[in-house]
This record gives sequence, C-alpha cells and structure tokens, in this order.
Amino acid sequence: MKTVLVTGGSGFLGAHLSESLINDGFEVLCVDNFYSSERANIAHLLGHPRFELLRHDITFPLYVEVDEIFNFACPASPSNYQHDPVQTTKTNVHGAINILGLAKRTRSKVFQASTSEVYGDPQVHPQKEEYWGNVNPIGIRACYNEGKRCAETLFFDYHRQHGLAIRVARIFNTYGPRMRTNDGRVIPNFVMRALRGEDIEVFGDGSQTRSFCFVDDMIDGVRRLMDADDAVTGPMNLGSLNEISMLDLAKLVIEMTGSEAKIVYSPLPEDDPVRRQPDISRARDMLAWQPTTSLEVGLKKVIEYFRNGMQ
Repeated sequence: MKTVLVTGGSGFLGAHLSESLINDGFEVLCVDNFYSSERANIAHLLGHPRFELLRHDITFPLYVEVDEIFNFACPASPSNYQHDPVQTTKTNVHGAINILGLAKRTRSKVFQASTSEVYGDPQVHPQKEEYWGNVNPIGIRACYNEGKRCAETLFFDYHRQHGLAIRVARIFNTYGPRMRTNDGRVIPNFVMRALRGEDIEVFGDGSQTRSFCFVDDMIDGVRRLMDADDAVTGPMNLGSLNEISMLDLAKLVIEMTGSEAKIVYSPLPEDDPVRRQPDISRARDMLAWQPTTSLEVGLKKVIEYFRNGMQ
C-alpha cells in the first residue's frame, strides 16, 4: 500500500485528489497550512484510517516517509496569491526545493501542479507545451506565474541532475464543487452573484476567453499523468478545449440560475490574459485523456453546490 503525500491537500484540487486516492486504496498524508484552503473540504476524510492531516507550510522542510508526492501547495486565485506576493513566490520556489529534496531522499515519484499562467498573455493560440510564453516578470501576477515557471525549472533540473522521476502538468482553469465562494475566481464569483441577484462584473468588454475544465476530468488527467511511464515527464497541458468569452459565460450563468442579475463592466486588470485555450494533443496521445464533461453539465453541479450552501 503506497503512502502518498498531497501538499495543498485541503485546497480545491488537493481535496478532490486526496479523496480519489483514498477511494483507490492509498494511504494519504494531506499537508496544508490553510492559507487559502478550508478544512471543510477534507472534513469527511478526517476519520478515515488511511487519511492523515498535517498542518505545515512547505516553505519549511518536511521530514516524512512517502512513496509518491503531489505538490499542489499554492494559492491559485489572483486575489489570494496577490495578497501576499512574496509568500506566493516563496511557496512556489522554496516549496519546490523542499519537496524535491524530500523526493530525492525518499526516491519518490513527484508531481508538480503547474499552471497555464506560465504562458502569460499568450501570443500563440491555442497554447502548446513548446511555447515559452509571454510573461511580465515584474507585474502583479509575476509572483504566481514566474514562481510556477521557476518551480518547473527546478523540477527538470532535479530530474536531469539527480534522476528524479518527475511529472509536470500545466493545469488550465478548473472548476467544480468545493471552490470557495469568495476566492475571486470567475465561476464561483459569477455563480454566487447570480444566485444573490447582484450585478455580475465583467472586465473590459468581456471578449477575453478562458477554457474551463470540470474537476473530475482534471483529477482523472492528473492521475493518468502520475501513473504514466517514467519517460512521460511533461510538461503536459491539462484542460478543456471549450473556449468561452467572459461575457458569454456571464450570460450563461444568469440563464442557468434564472437570475435577474445585471452585467456591469469594469476596467481590465493588469496583465490579464486575452485568450486561453490549451492544445491537449500530448495528453490525448500519451495518456488517452481528454475532458468529457460539458460546461453546462459542470455548471449545473456547481450551481447546485453553491445554492445548497446558501440554505
């Protein structure tokens, strides 16, 4: 029975991953400092005999014995990672060094949850893994996207220098139940405002796009990558091909919630990417993976989750 470490294990993706691993018979050590996550996400796992929770900040070394490591520790919402940008950079860089050091000592296979943000405001569409990105290194998003880029560098240097078995996934926008209602990401923000009948704020003219992947599909992709042959290191795009503008998303959420919310417009934030859609050819070829949940089906589940939470 393998013991699997999940850092950021009580966050949105980490909690879903921890649950998936428990369901498949693994022992899970969930590590989190609860900076941007909630204990409620893993409350149903706390009494499980194969689940252990450790409060810890991975910017400090961690001394445990494990067989595999999933590194998901870092705030993913702009409002959260920009709140303390220095700590965000430390989590990405110092955290990666500490996790890689642990993997080196235990000879563990180690997974890095990277991000589509490494492409910045892309000048190539859709984004292929070979694209090096268009990132502002001194902008307000740099603590996250440059931090993740540096973490990727560290992972591949440890792989080349120390022979570590690594996996690097570039995760595109993911959504689903257990997202925080106030974490600032677009889908929970739009859904909660619609359910409350409040104005939905769209930045710019709303023409900027994202491609949203339902959480169940994403966890499936993450685990397929981790279980792949060691020659498959990544980086590998994981995300949906269903590109949608923010204006059309707002209209869809209003329609699906039956809300009377109005759409209002605000200036674009600094360095906000104009278009985002992954090329997932590599994941299709190497993992036989692609998302299967439509945006409408996924949104219905999210709306039900948030609506039930308001009762």
